[in-house]
Amino acid sequence: MVVVGAGAAGLATAIFARRLNPSLSIAVLDGAKKPGAKILVSGGSRCNVTNVVVSERDFWGGKSTVVRRVLRALPVADTIAFFEGIGVRLHEEADGKLFPDTNRSRDVLDALLRETASVGATLLADHRVLDVVSESEGFRVVTNNGDMTAAAVVMATGGLSLPRSGSDGAGLDIVQRLGHTIVPTTPALTPLVLDASDGVHRMLSGVSLDAELAVWIDGAIAIRLRGAMLWTHFGVSGPVALDASRHLLRARIENRSTAITINFRPGHVLDDVDIEWVHMGRAHPKASLQTMLATMVPASMAEALLGATSIDARTEMAHLSRDDRRKLTRAVVEWPLPVVGTRGYGAAEATAGGVALTEIDPATMKSRVCKRLFLVGEMLDVDGRIGGFNFQWAWSSACVAGRALAKGANPNQRGD
Repeated sequence: MVVVGAGAAGLATAIFARRLNPSLSIAVLDGAKKPGAKILVSGGSRCNVTNVVVSERDFWGGKSTVVRRVLRALPVADTIAFFEGIGVRLHEEADGKLFPDTNRSRDVLDALLRETASVGATLLADHRVLDVVSESEGFRVVTNNGDMTAAAVVMATGGLSLPRSGSDGAGLDIVQRLGHTIVPTTPALTPLVLDASDGVHRMLSGVSLDAELAVWIDGAIAIRLRGAMLWTHFGVSGPVALDASRHLLRARIENRSTAITINFRPGHVLDDVDIEWVHMGRAHPKASLQTMLATMVPASMAEALLGATSIDARTEMAHLSRDDRRKLTRAVVEWPLPVVGTRGYGAAEATAGGVALTEIDPATMKSRVCKRLFLVGEMLDVDGRIGGFNFQWAWSSACVAGRALAKGANPNQRGD
Protein backbone atom coordinates (compact mmCIF):
# COMPACT_ATOMS: atom_id res chain seq x y z
CA MET A 1 0.00 0.00 0.00
CA VAL A 2 1.18 3.52 -0.78
CA VAL A 3 0.27 6.69 1.11
CA VAL A 4 0.90 9.79 -1.00
CA GLY A 5 1.83 12.67 1.28
CA ALA A 6 3.69 12.65 4.59
CA GLY A 7 1.77 15.43 6.27
CA ALA A 8 -0.56 15.13 9.25
CA ALA A 9 -3.19 12.94 7.58
CA GLY A 10 -0.73 10.79 5.66
CA LEU A 11 1.52 9.95 8.60
CA ALA A 12 -1.47 9.31 10.87
CA THR A 13 -3.06 6.97 8.30
CA ALA A 14 0.11 4.89 8.11
CA ILE A 15 0.38 4.74 11.90
CA PHE A 16 -3.23 3.68 12.48
CA ALA A 17 -3.15 1.08 9.71
CA ARG A 18 0.12 -0.54 10.82
CA ARG A 19 -0.88 -0.56 14.48
CA LEU A 20 -4.00 -2.52 13.62
CA ASN A 21 -2.35 -4.77 11.02
CA PRO A 22 1.44 -5.11 11.34
CA SER A 23 1.51 -7.44 8.33
CA LEU A 24 0.40 -4.61 6.04
CA SER A 25 3.26 -3.21 3.95
CA ILE A 26 3.06 0.59 3.77
CA ALA A 27 5.24 3.09 1.94
CA VAL A 28 4.64 6.79 2.65
CA LEU A 29 5.85 8.98 -0.21
CA ASP A 30 6.56 12.70 -0.03
CA GLY A 31 8.11 15.05 -2.54
CA ALA A 32 10.02 17.02 0.09
CA LYS A 33 13.46 16.02 1.30
CA LYS A 34 12.25 16.84 4.81
CA PRO A 35 8.51 16.10 5.10
CA GLY A 36 6.11 17.82 7.46
CA ALA A 37 6.81 21.47 6.66
CA LYS A 38 3.16 22.43 7.10
CA ILE A 39 3.05 20.92 10.58
CA LEU A 40 6.15 22.90 11.49
CA VAL A 41 4.71 26.29 10.54
CA SER A 42 1.21 25.69 11.91
CA GLY A 43 -0.07 27.57 14.92
CA GLY A 44 2.78 30.04 14.86
CA SER A 45 5.23 27.11 14.89
CA ARG A 46 3.50 25.75 18.00
CA CYS A 47 1.00 23.41 16.27
CA ASN A 48 -2.61 23.75 17.45
CA VAL A 49 -3.16 19.97 17.48
CA THR A 50 -6.92 20.01 18.15
CA ASN A 51 -9.61 21.67 20.25
CA VAL A 52 -11.32 20.71 23.50
CA VAL A 53 -14.71 20.60 21.79
CA VAL A 54 -15.08 19.58 18.14
CA SER A 55 -18.28 18.93 16.21
CA GLU A 56 -19.51 19.08 12.62
CA ARG A 57 -20.70 22.64 13.35
CA ASP A 58 -17.07 23.76 13.32
CA PHE A 59 -16.70 22.85 9.65
CA TRP A 60 -17.93 24.02 6.28
CA GLY A 61 -17.94 22.41 2.85
CA GLY A 62 -19.59 19.03 2.27
CA LYS A 63 -22.52 17.50 4.13
CA SER A 64 -22.34 17.89 7.90
CA THR A 65 -23.67 14.36 8.42
CA VAL A 66 -20.59 12.96 6.67
CA VAL A 67 -18.27 15.20 8.68
CA ARG A 68 -19.96 14.14 11.92
CA ARG A 69 -19.56 10.45 11.13
CA VAL A 70 -15.85 10.80 10.39
CA LEU A 71 -15.19 12.91 13.50
CA ARG A 72 -16.90 10.35 15.73
CA ALA A 73 -14.36 7.72 14.66
CA LEU A 74 -11.66 9.55 16.63
CA PRO A 75 -13.11 11.86 19.30
CA VAL A 76 -10.97 14.54 20.90
CA ALA A 77 -10.32 12.42 24.01
CA ASP A 78 -8.89 9.68 21.81
CA THR A 79 -6.79 12.21 19.91
CA ILE A 80 -5.32 13.47 23.18
CA ALA A 81 -4.58 9.89 24.24
CA PHE A 82 -2.98 9.14 20.86
CA PHE A 83 -0.57 12.05 21.20
CA GLU A 84 0.22 11.31 24.82
CA GLY A 85 0.98 7.76 23.71
CA ILE A 86 3.63 8.99 21.30
CA GLY A 87 5.14 11.38 23.82
CA VAL A 88 3.28 14.64 23.17
CA ARG A 89 1.28 15.94 26.11
CA LEU A 90 -1.19 18.72 25.33
CA HIS A 91 -2.42 21.73 27.29
CA GLU A 92 -5.45 23.97 26.81
CA GLU A 93 -5.30 27.64 25.89
CA ALA A 94 -7.87 30.31 24.98
CA ASP A 95 -10.93 29.17 23.04
CA GLY A 96 -10.23 25.52 23.81
CA LYS A 97 -7.12 25.28 21.65
CA LEU A 98 -4.83 22.38 22.53
CA PHE A 99 -1.09 22.80 22.04
CA PRO A 100 1.89 20.59 22.92
CA ASP A 101 3.24 21.33 26.40
CA THR A 102 6.60 22.18 24.83
CA ASN A 103 4.93 24.73 22.51
CA ARG A 104 7.01 23.31 19.67
CA SER A 105 5.50 22.03 16.45
CA ARG A 106 8.81 20.29 15.83
CA ASP A 107 8.02 17.95 18.72
CA VAL A 108 4.67 17.02 17.15
CA LEU A 109 6.27 16.24 13.79
CA ASP A 110 9.18 14.33 15.34
CA ALA A 111 6.76 12.21 17.38
CA LEU A 112 4.72 11.34 14.27
CA LEU A 113 7.85 10.47 12.32
CA ARG A 114 9.19 8.31 15.16
CA GLU A 115 5.89 6.46 15.47
CA THR A 116 5.72 5.95 11.70
CA ALA A 117 9.10 4.24 11.86
CA SER A 118 8.23 2.40 15.08
CA VAL A 119 5.12 0.76 13.60
CA GLY A 120 7.12 -0.36 10.58
CA ALA A 121 5.89 1.92 7.82
CA THR A 122 8.52 3.05 5.32
CA LEU A 123 8.90 6.78 4.74
CA LEU A 124 10.37 7.68 1.35
CA ALA A 125 11.24 11.37 1.24
CA ASP A 126 12.19 13.11 -2.01
CA HIS A 127 9.72 10.86 -3.84
CA ARG A 128 7.42 13.24 -5.64
CA VAL A 129 4.36 11.45 -7.02
CA LEU A 130 3.72 12.60 -10.58
CA ASP A 131 0.73 10.39 -11.29
CA VAL A 132 -1.33 7.48 -9.99
CA VAL A 133 -2.62 5.13 -12.68
CA SER A 134 -5.39 2.63 -11.96
CA GLU A 135 -4.58 -0.87 -13.25
CA SER A 136 -6.32 -4.23 -13.05
CA GLU A 137 -4.53 -5.39 -9.88
CA GLY A 138 -4.14 -2.04 -8.17
CA PHE A 139 -2.15 1.07 -9.07
CA ARG A 140 1.02 2.18 -10.76
CA VAL A 141 2.45 5.09 -8.81
CA VAL A 142 4.69 7.27 -10.98
CA THR A 143 7.40 9.13 -9.05
CA ASN A 144 10.49 11.16 -9.85
CA ASN A 145 12.46 8.10 -8.69
CA GLY A 146 10.68 5.56 -10.84
CA ASP A 147 7.40 3.65 -10.80
CA MET A 148 5.96 1.63 -7.93
CA THR A 149 3.00 -0.72 -7.68
CA ALA A 150 0.42 -0.71 -4.92
CA ALA A 151 -2.66 -2.73 -4.08
CA ALA A 152 -4.21 0.40 -2.56
CA VAL A 153 -3.38 4.10 -2.54
CA VAL A 154 -4.21 6.72 0.08
CA MET A 155 -4.14 10.28 -1.24
CA ALA A 156 -3.11 12.67 1.51
CA THR A 157 -1.50 15.51 -0.41
CA GLY A 158 -3.55 18.35 1.10
CA GLY A 159 -4.89 21.36 -0.76
CA LEU A 160 -3.19 24.52 -1.98
CA SER A 161 -2.69 26.46 1.26
CA LEU A 162 0.83 27.50 2.27
CA PRO A 163 2.46 26.47 -1.03
CA ARG A 164 5.91 27.08 0.45
CA SER A 165 5.27 23.94 2.52
CA GLY A 166 4.84 21.89 -0.66
CA SER A 167 1.06 22.09 -1.10
CA ASP A 168 0.53 22.76 -4.79
CA GLY A 169 -2.76 20.98 -5.55
CA ALA A 170 -1.08 18.29 -7.68
CA GLY A 171 -2.89 15.57 -5.72
CA LEU A 172 -6.24 17.09 -6.67
CA ASP A 173 -5.25 16.91 -10.33
CA ILE A 174 -4.31 13.23 -9.91
CA VAL A 175 -7.61 12.22 -8.29
CA GLN A 176 -9.53 14.20 -10.89
CA ARG A 177 -7.86 12.09 -13.57
CA LEU A 178 -8.98 9.04 -11.59
CA GLY A 179 -12.58 10.17 -11.95
CA HIS A 180 -13.27 12.41 -8.96
CA THR A 181 -15.22 15.65 -8.98
CA ILE A 182 -13.32 18.62 -7.56
CA VAL A 183 -15.35 21.33 -5.87
CA PRO A 184 -13.58 24.58 -6.98
CA THR A 185 -11.00 25.58 -4.41
CA THR A 186 -10.34 28.89 -2.65
CA PRO A 187 -8.07 29.89 0.21
CA ALA A 188 -9.55 29.57 3.70
CA LEU A 189 -8.34 31.09 6.96
CA THR A 190 -6.40 33.86 5.23
CA PRO A 191 -6.13 37.56 6.24
CA LEU A 192 -8.31 40.18 4.53
CA VAL A 193 -6.80 43.00 2.48
CA LEU A 194 -8.51 46.41 2.70
CA ASP A 195 -8.59 49.25 0.19
CA ALA A 196 -5.26 51.08 0.44
CA SER A 197 -7.05 54.43 0.20
CA ASP A 198 -8.93 53.69 3.44
CA GLY A 199 -6.97 55.37 6.20
CA VAL A 200 -8.63 53.71 9.17
CA HIS A 201 -6.73 50.40 9.13
CA ARG A 202 -3.38 52.15 8.67
CA MET A 203 -4.10 54.33 11.71
CA LEU A 204 -4.99 51.26 13.75
CA SER A 205 -2.22 48.87 12.69
CA GLY A 206 -1.33 46.69 15.66
CA VAL A 207 -4.61 47.27 17.53
CA SER A 208 -6.57 44.16 18.49
CA LEU A 209 -10.11 43.88 19.79
CA ASP A 210 -13.06 41.53 20.15
CA ALA A 211 -15.35 41.98 17.17
CA GLU A 212 -18.26 40.50 15.27
CA LEU A 213 -18.05 40.34 11.49
CA ALA A 214 -21.11 40.01 9.29
CA VAL A 215 -20.53 38.54 5.83
CA TRP A 216 -23.12 39.90 3.41
CA ILE A 217 -23.94 37.95 0.25
CA ASP A 218 -26.35 39.33 -2.33
CA GLY A 219 -27.48 42.04 0.09
CA ALA A 220 -28.29 39.79 3.07
CA ILE A 221 -26.24 38.63 6.04
CA ALA A 222 -25.11 35.08 5.31
CA ILE A 223 -23.20 34.49 8.54
CA ARG A 224 -22.06 36.30 11.68
CA LEU A 225 -18.70 35.43 13.21
CA ARG A 226 -17.25 36.58 16.52
CA GLY A 227 -13.69 36.57 17.81
CA ALA A 228 -10.44 38.45 18.12
CA MET A 229 -9.45 40.76 15.26
CA LEU A 230 -6.14 42.47 14.55
CA TRP A 231 -5.72 45.58 12.44
CA THR A 232 -2.64 45.41 10.22
CA HIS A 233 -0.82 47.60 7.71
CA PHE A 234 -2.58 45.77 4.85
CA GLY A 235 -6.02 45.18 6.41
CA VAL A 236 -7.28 42.85 9.12
CA SER A 237 -6.21 39.50 10.51
CA GLY A 238 -6.91 37.50 13.66
CA PRO A 239 -9.25 34.53 14.11
CA VAL A 240 -12.53 36.20 13.16
CA ALA A 241 -11.10 37.73 9.97
CA LEU A 242 -9.54 34.41 8.97
CA ASP A 243 -12.83 32.59 9.51
CA ALA A 244 -14.68 35.19 7.43
CA SER A 245 -12.30 34.86 4.48
CA ARG A 246 -13.60 31.49 3.29
CA HIS A 247 -17.22 32.70 3.18
CA LEU A 248 -16.25 35.81 1.26
CA LEU A 249 -14.14 33.89 -1.26
CA ARG A 250 -16.67 31.09 -1.77
CA ALA A 251 -19.30 33.69 -2.68
CA ARG A 252 -16.94 35.58 -4.95
CA ILE A 253 -16.06 32.55 -7.08
CA GLU A 254 -19.81 32.20 -7.64
CA ASN A 255 -19.85 35.84 -8.84
CA ARG A 256 -22.17 36.91 -6.05
CA SER A 257 -22.07 40.38 -4.51
CA THR A 258 -20.26 40.47 -1.18
CA ALA A 259 -19.53 42.84 1.68
CA ILE A 260 -18.28 42.63 5.25
CA THR A 261 -19.29 44.85 8.14
CA ILE A 262 -17.82 44.95 11.62
CA ASN A 263 -19.72 45.26 14.89
CA PHE A 264 -17.55 46.69 17.64
CA ARG A 265 -20.19 45.71 20.20
CA PRO A 266 -20.52 41.96 19.56
CA GLY A 267 -23.99 40.63 20.28
CA HIS A 268 -25.59 44.08 20.23
CA VAL A 269 -27.91 45.46 17.52
CA LEU A 270 -28.52 49.04 16.44
CA ASP A 271 -31.34 49.71 18.90
CA ASP A 272 -29.30 48.31 21.81
CA VAL A 273 -26.40 50.67 21.19
CA ASP A 274 -28.66 53.64 20.47
CA ILE A 275 -30.36 53.19 23.85
CA GLU A 276 -26.92 52.79 25.44
CA TRP A 277 -25.92 56.22 24.08
CA VAL A 278 -29.10 57.78 25.47
CA HIS A 279 -28.40 56.35 28.93
CA MET A 280 -24.76 57.50 28.83
CA GLY A 281 -25.88 60.99 27.83
CA ARG A 282 -28.13 61.16 30.86
CA ALA A 283 -25.54 59.72 33.23
CA HIS A 284 -22.55 61.70 31.89
CA PRO A 285 -23.92 64.87 30.24
CA LYS A 286 -20.61 66.78 30.49
CA ALA A 287 -18.39 63.93 29.22
CA SER A 288 -16.95 64.26 25.74
CA LEU A 289 -18.12 61.97 22.97
CA GLN A 290 -14.60 60.58 22.48
CA THR A 291 -14.29 59.73 26.18
CA MET A 292 -17.53 57.78 26.18
CA LEU A 293 -16.85 56.03 22.87
CA ALA A 294 -13.53 54.90 24.31
CA THR A 295 -15.50 52.91 26.91
CA MET A 296 -16.89 50.82 24.05
CA VAL A 297 -13.83 50.40 21.83
CA PRO A 298 -10.07 50.98 22.17
CA ALA A 299 -9.19 54.67 22.40
CA SER A 300 -7.40 54.66 19.05
CA MET A 301 -10.44 53.03 17.47
CA ALA A 302 -12.70 55.70 18.97
CA GLU A 303 -10.52 58.43 17.48
CA ALA A 304 -10.52 56.77 14.06
CA LEU A 305 -14.30 56.23 14.02
CA LEU A 306 -15.04 59.82 14.97
CA GLY A 307 -12.60 61.07 12.34
CA ALA A 308 -14.17 58.89 9.66
CA THR A 309 -17.72 59.99 10.55
CA SER A 310 -16.71 63.69 10.83
CA ILE A 311 -18.36 63.98 14.25
CA ASP A 312 -16.63 66.42 16.61
CA ALA A 313 -14.90 64.31 19.28
CA ARG A 314 -15.21 67.18 21.78
CA THR A 315 -19.01 67.19 21.66
CA GLU A 316 -20.49 66.87 25.13
CA MET A 317 -22.91 64.01 25.54
CA ALA A 318 -25.72 66.42 26.50
CA HIS A 319 -25.32 68.13 23.10
CA LEU A 320 -25.10 65.04 20.91
CA SER A 321 -27.76 65.45 18.24
CA ARG A 322 -30.11 62.60 17.38
CA ASP A 323 -28.73 62.43 13.83
CA ASP A 324 -25.12 62.21 15.03
CA ARG A 325 -26.11 59.68 17.67
CA ARG A 326 -27.71 57.43 15.04
CA LYS A 327 -24.78 57.95 12.70
CA LEU A 328 -22.33 56.93 15.40
CA THR A 329 -24.48 53.99 16.45
CA ARG A 330 -24.41 52.62 12.91
CA ALA A 331 -20.64 53.16 12.78
CA VAL A 332 -20.23 51.10 15.95
CA VAL A 333 -22.54 48.27 14.91
CA GLU A 334 -22.24 48.16 11.13
CA TRP A 335 -18.94 49.66 10.05
CA PRO A 336 -18.14 48.64 6.44
CA LEU A 337 -14.80 47.00 5.85
CA PRO A 338 -13.57 47.92 2.34
CA VAL A 339 -12.29 44.42 1.53
CA VAL A 340 -10.59 44.28 -1.86
CA GLY A 341 -9.08 40.82 -1.52
CA THR A 342 -7.17 38.44 0.72
CA ARG A 343 -3.58 37.37 1.26
CA GLY A 344 -4.38 34.26 -0.75
CA TYR A 345 -3.03 30.74 -0.51
CA GLY A 346 0.39 32.01 0.56
CA ALA A 347 -0.99 33.01 3.96
CA ALA A 348 -3.95 30.62 4.13
CA GLU A 349 -4.08 28.00 6.85
CA ALA A 350 -6.52 25.79 4.93
CA THR A 351 -8.15 25.19 1.56
CA ALA A 352 -11.89 25.33 0.95
CA GLY A 353 -13.20 23.03 -1.76
CA GLY A 354 -11.62 19.80 -2.96
CA VAL A 355 -12.89 16.28 -3.56
CA ALA A 356 -16.68 16.14 -3.20
CA LEU A 357 -17.69 14.32 0.01
CA THR A 358 -20.45 12.52 -1.85
CA GLU A 359 -17.72 10.58 -3.63
CA ILE A 360 -16.21 8.97 -0.54
CA ASP A 361 -17.58 6.38 1.88
CA PRO A 362 -17.43 8.00 5.36
CA ALA A 363 -17.19 4.56 6.98
CA THR A 364 -13.87 3.86 5.24
CA MET A 365 -12.71 7.04 3.42
CA LYS A 366 -12.71 4.85 0.31
CA SER A 367 -13.46 6.39 -3.06
CA ARG A 368 -16.86 5.59 -4.53
CA VAL A 369 -15.54 6.13 -8.07
CA CYS A 370 -12.14 4.41 -8.07
CA LYS A 371 -11.51 1.01 -6.48
CA ARG A 372 -8.85 0.71 -3.76
CA LEU A 373 -8.37 4.48 -3.60
CA PHE A 374 -8.71 6.30 -0.25
CA LEU A 375 -8.79 10.05 0.40
CA VAL A 376 -8.04 11.81 3.68
CA GLY A 377 -7.40 15.23 5.16
CA GLU A 378 -7.46 18.62 3.49
CA MET A 379 -7.86 17.42 -0.08
CA LEU A 380 -11.52 16.71 0.71
CA ASP A 381 -14.22 19.38 0.55
CA VAL A 382 -14.08 20.06 4.29
CA ASP A 383 -12.54 23.09 6.00
CA GLY A 384 -12.75 23.96 9.67
CA ARG A 385 -12.70 27.24 11.48
CA ILE A 386 -9.51 28.33 13.15
CA GLY A 387 -8.63 26.66 16.44
CA GLY A 388 -7.25 23.17 15.72
CA PHE A 389 -10.26 21.89 13.81
CA ASN A 390 -8.51 21.20 10.51
CA PHE A 391 -5.91 19.09 12.28
CA GLN A 392 -8.67 17.16 14.04
CA TRP A 393 -10.21 16.43 10.63
CA ALA A 394 -6.82 15.11 9.51
CA TRP A 395 -6.48 12.80 12.53
CA SER A 396 -10.10 11.56 12.35
CA SER A 397 -10.16 10.90 8.61
CA ALA A 398 -6.79 9.15 8.90
CA CYS A 399 -8.15 6.95 11.68
CA VAL A 400 -11.13 5.91 9.55
CA ALA A 401 -8.92 5.09 6.57
CA GLY A 402 -6.34 3.29 8.72
CA ARG A 403 -8.97 1.03 10.27
CA ALA A 404 -10.47 0.19 6.89
CA LEU A 405 -7.09 -0.56 5.34
CA ALA A 406 -6.06 -2.77 8.23
CA LYS A 407 -9.30 -4.70 8.18
CA GLY A 408 -9.44 -5.22 4.44
CA ALA A 409 -5.74 -5.67 3.71
CA ASN A 410 -4.32 -8.70 1.95
CA PRO A 411 -1.03 -9.43 3.75
CA ASN A 412 0.40 -10.96 0.60
CA GLN A 413 -0.20 -7.85 -1.49
CA ARG A 414 2.78 -5.55 -1.09
CA GLY A 415 2.73 -1.79 -1.55
CA ASP A 416 6.40 -1.24 -2.28
